Amino acid sequence: MRVLTFFNHSGGAGKTSLTRDIGYELSTRGLRVLLIDLDPQANLSSALGVSTTDLADTVYRTVIEDEPLPTPVDAHGMGIIPSMIDLAMAEAQMPGVVGAELALRTHLQLLKSQQDVVLIDSPPSLGALAVLAALAADQLIVPVPTKDKGILGLRGVQRALRMYRRLRPDLSIGLYIPTMYDRRALHDRETLDTIRAQLSPVASEMSLRGAVWNDSWRAQKPVRLFDPSSDVVTQVQRVTDELIAAVGLPDGVTHG
Repeated sequence: MRVLTFFNHSGGAGKTSLTRDIGYELSTRGLRVLLIDLDPQANLSSALGVSTTDLADTVYRTVIEDEPLPTPVDAHGMGIIPSMIDLAMAEAQMPGVVGAELALRTHLQLLKSQQDVVLIDSPPSLGALAVLAALAADQLIVPVPTKDKGILGLRGVQRALRMYRRLRPDLSIGLYIPTMYDRRALHDRETLDTIRAQLSPVASEMSLRGAVWNDSWRAQKPVRLFDPSSDVVTQVQRVTDELIAAVGLPDGVTHG
């Protein structure tokens, strides 16, 4: 089982879209996929048509009370542990709970025989829930918008990684994914060149914009289910192949 956290403290980088659509792509290739929504805004949950009003359905009791993880909800063949706005209470409570920041990782290790890959959608912050998400991971997957904001945001990601390594010296970045890319814009092309020159490994660029993305969110479906003929699906499949190779997911599942 591999645990991967989509991580960037800046909002609008594409973490949630990537978690949903790469997760679904992996599930279509035969992997058992568990998604965990750690953002109190619950965007990943709502993007899959899942909602809850009960904190017991979230990771809250696992983190604060050391209870087992809740039973995941099925969403298009994947399991998901959803989020809700009240999960934000954990931000204030975690500093008073010894070992809370590592609780999710500890409990995920008990699922090794039940899942092939766990994908965590971290909140757009550097708060306690983002720490929880990062420390639970085997590796971080970092979306980087091909804008000045994306390059500047990397400084915060790198500072956070140095801090997290105090508790998890083995924690690393498995893949950078350029997002929000517009090939028509010179700025985007130049920024993509900078990302490729300064970072490694770097995946193929993704648009994560446009009608197909927006409409699939409204339909609460992964893009491959919503419009299988879209070139967006090709983007997702290509980046999924690159993620599989970068982080060492099981052989024999790359797109042919």
